[in-house]
Amino acid sequence: MFGLFNRIPTITTKQLEAELNKKPTILDVRMPGEYRLGHIPGSKNFPLNKIEQYKGKTEDKLYVVCQSGMRSKRAASALQKKGFDVVNVRGGMNQWNGTVRGGKL
Repeated sequence: MFGLFNRIPTITTKQLEAELNKKPTILDVRMPGEYRLGHIPGSKNFPLNKIEQYKGKTEDKLYVVCQSGMRSKRAASALQKKGFDVVNVRGGMNQWNGTVRGGKL
């Protein structure tokens, strides 16, 4: 169906945590309600169902995260087809042990 199967690079949540000091562009593709329950500091909420409308800079590396890694993989694939440099965060927020914004009262 696609002709070329471009493998999407993946990193672990630990590797992403080590990158946070570089202020990476992190797209959280979960629904807004999930995002509000807790997200990686500095991440932008851009739900998977709207990913086709994403208008970032194609030269910026995008780290894509969701709850488990499945939606982010689909989002990363769609973004890669549009020319973005994407990295899927394997395991998503289920594996994230770093600082979380929101969600806590």
